[in-house]
Amino acid sequence: MRTKTSINFWFIMLLGAMSFSCVTDRTFETSQSDCNIELIANTTYAEVKALYNDATLQIHEELIIEGYIISSDQAGNFFSALHFQDSPQNPTEGFQIEIDQRDSHLFYPKGSKIYIRLKGLYLGKSKDVFKIGGVFTSFGNISVGRLPTTVVNEHIFLSCDDNVIIKPTQISIDEISEKHTNTLIELNSIEVIAEDQDKIFADAREESKRTLTDCSGNEIMLLNSGFSDFQDEILPRGNGTITGVLKREKDDYHMVVRDLEDLNFNQERCNVSQVEVSSNSIIISELADPENNAGARFVELYNAGAESISLSGWKLFRYSNKNNEVSSEIDLSGSLIDGQSTFVIAANEVEFQNVYGFAPNFNAGINSPADSNGDDNLQLIDPFGQLVDVFGIVGEDGSNTNHEFEDGRAVRNFEVIQSNSSYTFSEWKIFNDTGGEGTINQPQLAPDDFTPGTHQ
Repeated sequence: MRTKTSINFWFIMLLGAMSFSCVTDRTFETSQSDCNIELIANTTYAEVKALYNDATLQIHEELIIEGYIISSDQAGNFFSALHFQDSPQNPTEGFQIEIDQRDSHLFYPKGSKIYIRLKGLYLGKSKDVFKIGGVFTSFGNISVGRLPTTVVNEHIFLSCDDNVIIKPTQISIDEISEKHTNTLIELNSIEVIAEDQDKIFADAREESKRTLTDCSGNEIMLLNSGFSDFQDEILPRGNGTITGVLKREKDDYHMVVRDLEDLNFNQERCNVSQVEVSSNSIIISELADPENNAGARFVELYNAGAESISLSGWKLFRYSNKNNEVSSEIDLSGSLIDGQSTFVIAANEVEFQNVYGFAPNFNAGINSPADSNGDDNLQLIDPFGQLVDVFGIVGEDGSNTNHEFEDGRAVRNFEVIQSNSSYTFSEWKIFNDTGGEGTINQPQLAPDDFTPGTHQ
């Protein structure tokens, strides 16, 4: 009897352990059944902030605000706070709520809509920035602290609306003002100052500041956590675009990125002379004409060499259908392609980001070489006017040939590591809607059938 009781005890303990492991699994995704369809916002951020009267207070009214999550603790650069704004694009205000909950991205992912029931929460200011949350008492003084995990679900509710892509506000450093606090912004033509270039993002276990500058000398701080996944990565050396949450301490502004995908520094640094060089390491690696979305067209280049190469003076030509004259072209001057890296040229920057989830390296626009409908021919030209690489045969309409990628995709074989000024079908794998001349009759759908930014 004692043996049977012991077996039952350990069996129950095993079931308990299995249940606990299921609850704490970090790989699960937020269930749509956890969402709320009953709450309706009945106040604005400005009205909530107007309740403040020079002292931290508890909100007693039945007030509800709504917002869109712009921060994420997935990479560890945010901790114990949710940042949200009042609209997915062109927001008027942002806010933050302090919570004592790890892995909040699993419950409130980027782009999700939330409702916050304010009754019982505390409203206060820290270094002139409003925030809401629980209460923290020190020497008889109260201030806003983290909302305990046990009551987070009583105040923060996930909407049943689909997650949306948050479009950052494009702005320059000298245009930043208080109204942009706690909103998602994008700065262009930005680089790390020379003194910080060889530094890592943050010292281990310490919050670290690095300085960003534009080509006019305006500066802003990049704030990084020493606990982030990318803490020991070297800061990027080039110039480009950074997206992040704008935080503020009184009159001091700094940016916080969610992860390294928020940085795209593939351009040449300010005041760097435009050195024109040719190379046979740069190839056309992928062409896209998705059957389901013409706005998601793109051209991808690949640098098979080990060194970064300036694209100053480089051009991409498009010959539409069977034309013998250039129909459209783009000048890639000012761009840089890193060694063994891709350079993605989009026909529609906004739609590209909506579909593939990241910004292209270059926005060429409609009717550009990146906007081919699959029966055109393309040429890559070096700074000295020499033909370096080619897709298709100029003067021959691609329809029903071995260089048609209509409603499909043309991808260069990974073994090809040098450019070729003569079109060679064996170097390519081509999908289309006809299957002519040895191509594959299999229309391609974006985003799943395409690999912009990855050549493998």
